[in-house]
Amino acid sequence: MLRYTSEIIINKPITTCFTEIVNLDSMKHWQEGLISFAHISGTPRKIGSTIQLNYQFGKRRMELTESVTHRENNTAIHFNFDTKVMHNIQRNSFEAIDETTTKWTSKNEFFPRSFSSRIMLFLIPKAFKKQTQKYLTNFKNYVENGTSIANQ
Repeated sequence: MLRYTSEIIINKPITTCFTEIVNLDSMKHWQEGLISFAHISGTPRKIGSTIQLNYQFGKRRMELTESVTHRENNTAIHFNFDTKVMHNIQRNSFEAIDETTTKWTSKNEFFPRSFSSRIMLFLIPKAFKKQTQKYLTNFKNYVENGTSIANQ
């Protein structure tokens, strides 16, 4: 298992940050590698809903199922992400520092489902942390400045 926490300060109000984190259409602007998503069940980004996410990282394709497990408007949204080889629990919380500043904290736990994924977690834990931090930074740039990775 791999467990870590990432944080970032975003110079926008908490309501803006939460609105964008739950907006499926904004994901393409900050989630590098995302090529498509498809609604599976439930009301999108509400508790119990699921979507399929498709990513491409170089020549490697990855398909994940995202399930929303907890949601408190403007303060928290938790996800489970599942693949054949990995289960990821992500707990996202948002805290208003002041009227125009928000702290996003993302707590992640990865549980390998295969021997190869267990080895991967052991050998390259920094890659997982680096990818999470990249998403947080991309999100910050998108929310603060409208900078989209989709335009790059």
